[in-house]
Amino acid sequence: MARDNAPRERHRRQLERKKAHRASYDRILIVSEGSKTEPHYFSEIRATYRLHTANVVLQPSQLGTEPIQVVQYARELFIRGDGHRHIQQRAFERVYAVFDRDEHESYINALNTAASLDGKLRNDNKQPVIFKAIASVPSFELWLLLHYADILAPIHRDEVMRRLKGHIPGYEKGAKDIFATTRDRVDVATRRARALATRHSAYTDPEPYTAIAELVTLLTTLRNKQ
Repeated sequence: MARDNAPRERHRRQLERKKAHRASYDRILIVSEGSKTEPHYFSEIRATYRLHTANVVLQPSQLGTEPIQVVQYARELFIRGDGHRHIQQRAFERVYAVFDRDEHESYINALNTAASLDGKLRNDNKQPVIFKAIASVPSFELWLLLHYADILAPIHRDEVMRRLKGHIPGYEKGAKDIFATTRDRVDVATRRARALATRHSAYTDPEPYTAIAELVTLLTTLRNKQ
């Protein structure tokens, strides 16, 4: 009996259509530690600015939530792709691994591993790929809190959550519509995050720091390149 190649053919056509609809800007892969909070936030940015899903791919880590697992999964997903998720092999110019400091033991290892991969991988166009860790100390919620307050001293993640709920009542991990809620204050948060970055880095734990502003700025400026 002849094999039914219809599913494979449909998958091939889907990939071709997706490739045809890519925009002219860099293809970006974002792999996150969280399975809801960060994916919801970045998905909302992607939808708000109508960025092509073929160019901006969001995927929670499937290896685990330790920072090194996030970095390893980002590398693996870039190299091998994932047919079930319609992610092609080496189909990106930029790869970002998003994770928190928290109390993760592999945090520094993850930062170093990401740095060692930057510019070393090659994509399907034989170009060197930007590979970056997007870390937050102590957590992603620091970025959200910076929309409402200047944070200059070390702060525990529980205190970040407590203060954030004072500005966004009912906020919980995995909440939706957070970009819509904070969008009018993104410029303020970006200035504060950049000011922190002039004094601290992802390595100066427990000093407050977040690189989320870098990724948000990149995504929100892509609308001008479509």
